[in-house]
Amino acid sequence: MERLEYDGYGGPEVVHLRSFTLPQPTSNEVVVRVTAASINPMDWKIRSGQMKMFTGSKFPRGLGADFSGIVEAVGSNVSAFKPGDAVLGTVSMKRSGAFAPMLITTQDLIVKKPANVSFAAAASLPVAGVTAWEVLVKKAGLKRGQTVFINGAMGAVGQAAVSIARGIGAQITGRVSPQSIAQAQALGVDTALDYTKTLPSSLNGAYDVVFDCNGSLSPQEAKRLLKPGGIVFDITPTGPKILSSIISRSYQIVSANVKAENLQPVVDLVESGKLVIPIARTISLADASAQLAALERGERLNGKVVIAF
Repeated sequence: MERLEYDGYGGPEVVHLRSFTLPQPTSNEVVVRVTAASINPMDWKIRSGQMKMFTGSKFPRGLGADFSGIVEAVGSNVSAFKPGDAVLGTVSMKRSGAFAPMLITTQDLIVKKPANVSFAAAASLPVAGVTAWEVLVKKAGLKRGQTVFINGAMGAVGQAAVSIARGIGAQITGRVSPQSIAQAQALGVDTALDYTKTLPSSLNGAYDVVFDCNGSLSPQEAKRLLKPGGIVFDITPTGPKILSSIISRSYQIVSANVKAENLQPVVDLVESGKLVIPIARTISLADASAQLAALERGERLNGKVVIAF
């Protein structure tokens, strides 16, 4: 089979579609025949070496984390899944390799796919859905009537956050591109702001939670929006933001912990129709390298890109 892989950290030019032989699974591992995979910014951050402290220096490395598919085989200690099960989940950051027709992952990183959720929709869920759910539900404890500011509300994480906050009954302000304002309002954003314009000073001190899904707010800009006792969550771990999170309790850098126990509540929301992460584009594996490069250069899409197999 062929997969997207690279021989060393670098830019988009290091990625190649190459033949690959899947190793035998260990006792706690699961082999999945991939039906769909989805792209996350994390994919090119790992490839560029930004996460090499966690991913190491063993090459070649595969690309991709989020996927859905059918269980092909299981290790001797796996009891929750069997061949033929439809599943969704992730591959660990250290291993990666979801952009391939077959992959190996561990049983703690997958859950069963509901029958009423398509494989493409399922593949779009793990990182984006769990990030939004962990921030708003698990960490912030967002409640009905509270106020939340979502920066980048029309990206995949942002749209998941809008759905979750709307379901809770929070008041939502979303910052989006000018062409996305009407769409954001249709999705449930109470106040949609144009990100090309300066944030009005009237918003200072207005929010219980600020969720920067885009990474474009500075710590100072984000904290100005908070009510006393409020908290900022940011998914972009730059140096100044990490420093701010160390010295301030009101500022946290977050990343998705896509274990099954966190993924299952997200899947339950999707199964019940309370959460939708839209798919902006479906592509082939052959087109994935070029699409990754375009997204890394700043192409903006209102939803996820799914690789179909």
